Order: sequence, then C-alpha cells, then structure tokens
Amino acid sequence: MRIIAVMNQKGGVGKTTTSVNLAAGLARKGKKVLLIDLDPQGHASLHLGVDATPDVPTIYDVFSQARTLGEVRHMVSEKLFVAPSNVDLAAAEVELVDSPIREVVLRDSLERLTRAEPFDYVIMDCPPSLGVLTVNALTAAHEVLIPLQPHFFALQGLSKLLSTTALVCRRLNRNLRVTGVALCLYETGTRLAADVCDDLREFLKHSDPDAPWAAAKIFESLVRRNIKLAESPSFGQSIFDYAPKCSGAEDYAALVEEVLAMERPALKETVSVRRPLTNSVPLPRAA
Repeated sequence: MRIIAVMNQKGGVGKTTTSVNLAAGLARKGKKVLLIDLDPQGHASLHLGVDATPDVPTIYDVFSQARTLGEVRHMVSEKLFVAPSNVDLAAAEVELVDSPIREVVLRDSLERLTRAEPFDYVIMDCPPSLGVLTVNALTAAHEVLIPLQPHFFALQGLSKLLSTTALVCRRLNRNLRVTGVALCLYETGTRLAADVCDDLREFLKHSDPDAPWAAAKIFESLVRRNIKLAESPSFGQSIFDYAPKCSGAEDYAALVEEVLAMERPALKETVSVRRPLTNSVPLPRAA
C-alpha cells in the first residue's frame, strides 16, 4: 500500500484537482483507492459528488473519535472510496490542540482500517495550511506529492513546506519522503514557467542527500490549463468521467502512469509517538 499526501500550503495551485483525478485515475487502472478529504472546505468530496451535509459521517468524526475511518468512507465508483469532509473539520484544529496524541489520530485510524480492508493507494488531500490536519497527513503518509504552479510566489513557499516535511520526518515519521512535484496550471510556451522549472531542478539537484526531498522528481507530465478541469467539479465527476478526451484528462492519465511506475519508498520501522505536546512538532495555536 502506498499512502500519498498531496499538499501545498498555497491555495489555487491545483491541489484538490490533482488529488481527485490522481485517485480516480488509479482506480480506473484497477487499484483500490481511498481518497481522504482533509480540507474543511470539502472540495474533494464535492468534486466526486459527495455533499457532506450534517447527517453524513465525515472525517471530522474520525478526529473526534466518534466513528472509525471505515464507518465514514463512501464508495463513489468501482474501486474508489472517499472519506468526505465539511466545515466541521475546522473544529478539529482547536479540539486537538492540547491532545497528547494529536499528530497520530489519522495514522492510527488508517492502520486499523487497512488491517481489515486493504487498499492499494491512500490519497490525502491536505488543507492549504501547515496546521494539525496537515501534520496528521504527513505522519500517516509514506510519500508527499507537491502540486506546484510554476509562478514565483509558489516557488517561494516551497521552502517552508519542505522544512515542515523535514521536521515531521525527524520527530514523527521516519518513512516520509517527498517523491515528486507535479507542475499544474502550466502555460506552455511562457518564459516564466520554464524559468521556474529550471530553478526547481537546480534546487533539487543541490539538496542535502539526507533531506526527505533529496530523491524527489519533477514529473514529466505537465498539467496544462484546461477549462474542462475547472468545469468537472460542478458536475461531481472526475475529469475522466466528465471529459475523457480533453487535454486535462490526457495530462492526468500520464501523471497516473508515472506514479504507478515509481517504486514505493523503502519503509523503516514505524515510530510510536506518544510524547507530550511540548516535545512534538510546534504548531501555531488557534486564535
């Protein structure tokens, strides 16, 4: 099983679009996939047609320990399941702030689920922030996939994101590796996109060999701007169901093939974390 956190603390870079279409593309290849929506906006859930109304069990119930992950996941198509989210999940940031096990709630629940119901892939759509929910995803994940829009400000925020992965790797999850950067909303033929890509390659080339991102690759599949990708969420469908012949479907199908071709990172013995909050990852307290 491969557990992949799709994350970027900057919004609007194609993170949710990548999470949904990567999960849907893997399911179309015959893989059993669980998509976990960790964004309180619930956009990944809506993208797949799941409207998490108050009476629908969501991932918030897992963090509040009212339900198990197996009880909140919904089957949305053959081989594809989603653990939905809604605005209630924002409360988890506050409710978990003083919990001594706040960083491992998701990991423990995921381990219990996959012992009873194995999955080939778990894809986690992280919120555009570096708070408790994102740290839970990083603690549970084996891999981090970073969707990146090739713009200057997107590249500037990458260093903070990578620093967070390094901190989680040292203290909570020795198996965590940044395995790839997916370039989204790519505008072919522009000088800016090419320059940002060159800067990113140079950065990765000269990274510390012991850093979690040392072996990260820039995926060759470039996800181009495509209006069909923007339209598909309003129909509750992945791009493969909504417009299977458009360039967006072609780009994500190619990305899926690259992910399938990658080797799963070698796993070390899991670190059991039950330490006081003061010795764990420092995170900002909610206002």
